[in-house]
Amino acid sequence: MTQPDADAALVERVKQGDQRAFELLVVKYQRRIERLIGRMVRDTDLVPDIAQETFIRAYRALPNFRGESAFYTWLYRIAVNTAKKSLMDLKRDPLVTETALASRDDEGDETSRVENELSDGETPDALLASKEIAEAVNAAIAALSEDLRQAITLREIEGLSYEEIADVMNCPIGTVRSRIFRAREAIAQRLRPLLDTRDGARW
Repeated sequence: MTQPDADAALVERVKQGDQRAFELLVVKYQRRIERLIGRMVRDTDLVPDIAQETFIRAYRALPNFRGESAFYTWLYRIAVNTAKKSLMDLKRDPLVTETALASRDDEGDETSRVENELSDGETPDALLASKEIAEAVNAAIAALSEDLRQAITLREIEGLSYEEIADVMNCPIGTVRSRIFRAREAIAQRLRPLLDTRDGARW
C-alpha cells in the first residue's frame, strides 16, 4: 500500500523543516477531517475552526510522531480529541447551540437541491422512500452515544479498519467490534418499521 509510504515521506520532510510538505498533507486530508468532525459536532460553523485547530496541533506534535501507526490514523485521533475538547467547551457556552439549530434548518435546502438534480427515472415514491431512509439513518446515528457514533462513523463513512479505529479511539479491538455491532443494531432498529412497510421488504 503506497499511501502510508507517501505520507511517511512527507512527514519526514516536515520534520526537516519543509513546511510545504505539511501543506500537502493538509490538502490531502482536510476534507476527510472536516467530514469526521462534522459527524461529531452538530454546529457546521465550527467545523472549519476545529479542523484548523486539528492541523495546528498535528503540526506542533509532528516532531514526536514516531510512525507506529499510519499518519492519517494519528491525525484522526488528534481530530477526535480536538472535537471532544470543543464539545466540552460548548457545554460551557450555551449560545453556540443557537447556531447549531439554525444550521440544521439550512440542511433542508441541500436536500431539496439534491432532489431537483435527480433524474426523471426516480419515481416520487422511490424518492420519498430513499429520503425517509436517509433521514432515519442520520437520526439514528445522531441518537447514538458519542462512542458508538464515533466508531460507526470511522468504519462506515471513513472506511477505517477495526485496527485503525482501535488506534484512533484508543481502545481494544474487541471494544471497537462491540461498539460497531451495537451501533448497527440501533440503526437497524430505527429502520425496520420503514423497511417493513415497503412491499414486505426485510432489513
